[in-house]
Amino acid sequence: MVEFTLVISDPETRKAIQKKISDMKAKNLIGKRIGDQIRGTELGLPDSMLQITGGTDRDGFPMRGDIHGPGRKRILLASGPGFRPREKGHRKKKTVRGDVISEDVQQINVKIIEKRDRKGFESLFTKFFEEKGKKKGE
Repeated sequence: MVEFTLVISDPETRKAIQKKISDMKAKNLIGKRIGDQIRGTELGLPDSMLQITGGTDRDGFPMRGDIHGPGRKRILLASGPGFRPREKGHRKKKTVRGDVISEDVQQINVKIIEKRDRKGFESLFTKFFEEKGKKKGE
């Protein structure tokens, strides 16, 4: 059984929510690449378009859009996902995952690029943050 944690971010409100998806919804994402656009109805979000922006695998290695394929590779990095240089010109060899979603990926990051039903999304985000607030306050 394939299961992903989907992190959905809304650039307009600058909020993000996490949603677990499994079975057919998750299988629809296998083989997609960073930058691909998907319909929100495939993931349970009505009247929307989403864009895949990245993710991580089960061991925490980040996905990079410039590495093709689903596997891990060890590359020399100067910036970007997977490495934050402390000094100017500092480079380091790090392990990263390619840009294709496979069964080894645990978290997928997506952003909303188009939404027709604004009230539906506001209620989804509001409901999520109210539930989260109740858990912390209890």
